[in-house]
Amino acid sequence: MTQEVVRTFWKRYLDTLPDVHPHRLIPLPEAWAFGDSPAMADELLALVLSGTKTATCGRYEGDNLLDHGGPNILLDGAGIPRCVIDVHEVTIKHFNKVDAEWAAAEGEGDLSLQYWQDGHRRFFLREAEQEGYTFTESMLLTCERFRVLFVAED
Repeated sequence: MTQEVVRTFWKRYLDTLPDVHPHRLIPLPEAWAFGDSPAMADELLALVLSGTKTATCGRYEGDNLLDHGGPNILLDGAGIPRCVIDVHEVTIKHFNKVDAEWAAAEGEGDLSLQYWQDGHRRFFLREAEQEGYTFTESMLLTCERFRVLFVAED
């Protein structure tokens, strides 16, 4: 994926908006893919596009929560822009305080809290090994709720 591809995709989204829309003031939002593999990125993106996945989380790294809000461009496993989401809620939760409602909003597996805990524990253990931190059941997560604003037609 090149920045030019992302810029072109963002322009396609902006072209659908009124001239005075506030998103026109954003030069280029962050473009990213879910997970830690192309297959996971595609699987989770499909859940977003189907409307099943309306939330996500990641390890809280002490960053400014305001930086997480607003539009983001979601990429598929090949790094191609596929949709624009709007992050409209950002909270911090401990891993072991995530509840069943949140797990269901993440849209994965059978939507149960147990499925969420098992899958996210495996993910964070892999990430911890790669990035050099220690996973704990009480680690902090940045939890985001989002809605889809625009989907690529091709």
